[in-house]
Amino acid sequence: MSVRMSLNANGHDLLPRSADDVVVFAEPGEAPLVAGVHWSCAACDQRPTYVIRDGAVHVQDPCPYPMGITTEITLDVPSGKLIVSDDLRDVYDVDFDAGASYNTALGQAQVVEAMAALGCAFGPVGNSCPGLYREGENSYVIASPVLDENDVPSLPEKDRLAHIVTDVWAYSIADFEDWKSKGGASGTRLLGDYTVVDVAPGTYKFTLHSGERGFDRYAADTVVFAHIERVAPSLES
Repeated sequence: MSVRMSLNANGHDLLPRSADDVVVFAEPGEAPLVAGVHWSCAACDQRPTYVIRDGAVHVQDPCPYPMGITTEITLDVPSGKLIVSDDLRDVYDVDFDAGASYNTALGQAQVVEAMAALGCAFGPVGNSCPGLYREGENSYVIASPVLDENDVPSLPEKDRLAHIVTDVWAYSIADFEDWKSKGGASGTRLLGDYTVVDVAPGTYKFTLHSGERGFDRYAADTVVFAHIERVAPSLES
């Protein structure tokens, strides 16, 4: 027997598109089967347990990340030079399958934090080919601008410091000298293109927004994936 019911997701991200109800298959004495939802929560990667009560289907346990995940990491840049690319796994590499599914906000946050521990600011951005843009003194964004009717981008081209070709649907940024000292090539690399950007030496905080609930990488306006700001001067400067 199937019936349409409203879904109380208890904070979980389960619906692939906006909907007020789902199709529920329920037999007496058996757990309900809910159709049209993700197999697991797109935020926390938990598989939901459903119960029916008060004329609706409910997820039994709450999601620990009802607002999604904003991931913050820091990157030391004593050289004052950033290498900006989509892929720095020739030097910085982690097991993407070590934790939660990489298709979830939690899994992506775990990879971002693991890469940061190695010295690489990494962030998933989809197939967006964003750029690194100067926003202010010692502050930057990783963003994808949109074009108006005259093909003028929503972010000034003069502020774009690097273009990121996202063959692996991510950005990777590190201290250029750290990358070289750990075996990174100078000139031609095995894993795609990069740009070297001069910045003030110091520690930079990366705030990644793509795991936040409701983040829309296909929005009709400028999409800002991450904010970057220097939070401390370099001890070596």
